[in-house]
Amino acid sequence: MPPAKKRTRAYDPAKIRTAVRTQFGNVREAVLALEPEQLALPTRLGDWTVRELAAHLTMGIGAVTRFLAMPEPAARELALLDWPFATASAAAQVDEASRGLAAQDLDELYARTLSGFDDALPEVTAGRLTPTRFGAMTLDDFLVTRTVELIVHTDDLNDAVPGLDIPYDRQALAACTRLLADALAVKAPGGAVEVRIPPFAVVQCVQGPRHTRGTPPNVVETDPLTWIRLATGRTDWKTALDAAKASASGERADLADLLPVMS
Repeated sequence: MPPAKKRTRAYDPAKIRTAVRTQFGNVREAVLALEPEQLALPTRLGDWTVRELAAHLTMGIGAVTRFLAMPEPAARELALLDWPFATASAAAQVDEASRGLAAQDLDELYARTLSGFDDALPEVTAGRLTPTRFGAMTLDDFLVTRTVELIVHTDDLNDAVPGLDIPYDRQALAACTRLLADALAVKAPGGAVEVRIPPFAVVQCVQGPRHTRGTPPNVVETDPLTWIRLATGRTDWKTALDAAKASASGERADLADLLPVMS
């Protein structure tokens, strides 16, 4: 796992909490309106159906409640920028748990998850540490990671169900975009390439001559959702370029070997 040497971007805890709750509400409203045949549709996530994906989305928010019910750790073990590189190790556990949740009534599952989240957070003080699957984090950092879970899987749901158009909370989309962009800068430190994801993020990465003024010689630009799909392996570099969803100029502006950032 690459070390998180880059200075972590600051996030407003109150805005992140609101964004997490809002995006979960967007998903809940859409999921509970789906018909049985829509819940049975396949997704781009292996052999998961929409129902299993919908159940999985409650895990990301339910984890906040579960972890806060545990004793507070003595010290932080995981920095925010380490998190994207740690998640692959839990894939088997997540798959098994999601399939178990999918057997439950989704209406009750979503109501219970939201109630637990709302009950747990008001009691939390600033600086609170929480255990996670990958080590102790600050609660504020962990909530930023929840924006990634929610936005990425909202996009998975929209992809799986024809006509579904779950909205993306702007604050949640921004946090997800920025965290995954910063993770790229950790994975490939340097200043030779400038990656622009308007309107939310600009990062420099890749070893080589560092740009200081004027137009950078190596520039990548894409929109937030395309970046998120690239960073998580939902699409690949060539496909994004061929579809004009991403542009790259300069001899070093090829991110193919650096993607996905998070798998």
